[in-house]
Amino acid sequence: MADSQFTTHTDLFDLSGKYALVTGGTRGIGMMIARGLLQAGARVAISSRNADTCAEAQHLLSEFGDVQAIPADLSRYDECQRLADLVKADSEGLDILVNNAGAMWREPLETFPAEAWDAVIDLNLKSPFWLVQALLPALRRAGTADDPARIINIGSIAAIHVAESPNYSYASSKAGLHQLTRVLARELGPQHVTVNAVAPGPFPSHMMAATLDAIGDKIAAKAPLRRLGRDDDMAGIAVFLASRAGSYLTGTIIAADGGIATTASGT
Repeated sequence: MADSQFTTHTDLFDLSGKYALVTGGTRGIGMMIARGLLQAGARVAISSRNADTCAEAQHLLSEFGDVQAIPADLSRYDECQRLADLVKADSEGLDILVNNAGAMWREPLETFPAEAWDAVIDLNLKSPFWLVQALLPALRRAGTADDPARIINIGSIAAIHVAESPNYSYASSKAGLHQLTRVLARELGPQHVTVNAVAPGPFPSHMMAATLDAIGDKIAAKAPLRRLGRDDDMAGIAVFLASRAGSYLTGTIIAADGGIATTASGT
């Protein structure tokens, strides 16, 4: 039997010297992830469409580590390319890519418009693919057999169960992202790049604000863990997947939902 190599608890989750990009990292789940990666020692670039929002988030996150904010509209192919070029100009390798930027459109079936498909699919499904394409050389350079580069896609429990709200394009785009995660995991594993997805349940965020304001207590009461997601819940999963602790996982979809979508009691 081959000798096992044991890593200390501290080293197992240490991201010192790593470089990460978190899209949509200026608020909500993206900011939770960016904060977690920074606290684990990574240098982090975040992106968002709005320059003022980027500046504010960079200021807030700077107390946790080395962070740079880059305004970019990732629903556009050319903007994905521009962001990737800026990241590659800053570092030869990219250790961690978190595809978090996303959009949701709620409207009844009878009036659900065509643009609700284009806007959501472009940002939620096409954008992660475009960024992987553009940043793959940098990810390959960073990854090794013992310590692969990491792609973490942010999906949703809306792709695991059927939510009550009419979010046709959102649920479909996230289901597509889950399957894209598996497809890319199979292809990129031999290239020393892991690809996993996190499917969040209800976390405090701009996207979920209206829903949580209206029925947040009811959602929490139905969850087996009887609460909503917290900042540390999301930060911890991201650090796990990005660190040595998660180096043997690829092609997984982790539901971070307190059991809402993954147990019968969450129906």
